[in-house]
Amino acid sequence: MLFGLGRKTAMPARDEALPGRSQPIPTLSHHFVNNNTLSPPYPDNSEIAMFGGGCFWGVEKQFWSLEGIFVTAVGYAAGFTPNPTYAEVCTGMTGHNEVVRVVYFPSKISYSDLLRVFWECHDPTQGMRQGNDVGTQYRSGIYTYDDIQDHLARQSYEIYRAALRQNGYGLLTTEIQSATEFYFAEPEHQQYLARNPGGYCGHGGTGVCYVDRTDSAVA
Repeated sequence: MLFGLGRKTAMPARDEALPGRSQPIPTLSHHFVNNNTLSPPYPDNSEIAMFGGGCFWGVEKQFWSLEGIFVTAVGYAAGFTPNPTYAEVCTGMTGHNEVVRVVYFPSKISYSDLLRVFWECHDPTQGMRQGNDVGTQYRSGIYTYDDIQDHLARQSYEIYRAALRQNGYGLLTTEIQSATEFYFAEPEHQQYLARNPGGYCGHGGTGVCYVDRTDSAVA
């Protein structure tokens, strides 16, 4: 990722954010790994989830090989600037997070299963950073598309917070909010670690499993 100047750890106000542009930036048409289309329309029986957990290269890799995933894509969301570029997001003046869109089939993998992967693939106690990556675009976030997702996300938050406390970790800093518009990132960022297997990742997680897989409370 970018280790240059200009990164911020405080969210800009809406009127401070960069203006962006009216048209989307170019991205890939199809997923590098499974060749499914990155953009809608998606299959009728699929649903969408969105997560932020640090460098989106590493987060995306956690999801694309799971059974029941139609497609994954990286992009920008939860900020103010329309159709931002990677360079703009890295200034800290868009308010956006680096996020991963996960299109999945609920008949094959549940939203709670996705939440489990999200919690376990990063350290959600670090605030506006993840490892060596520092800035608002590296914050931990769950962005929900309906009331059911919101309920399950908040339920999992409480379960994971208790598990972290029991294992001696710090307080959660994960934000949970309704999903805003998703802006696709540039082609070179899509499925980056599939095209660059030795590339930077920076994701190890806390090693804490937030709930036993047989627990029906989040099934």
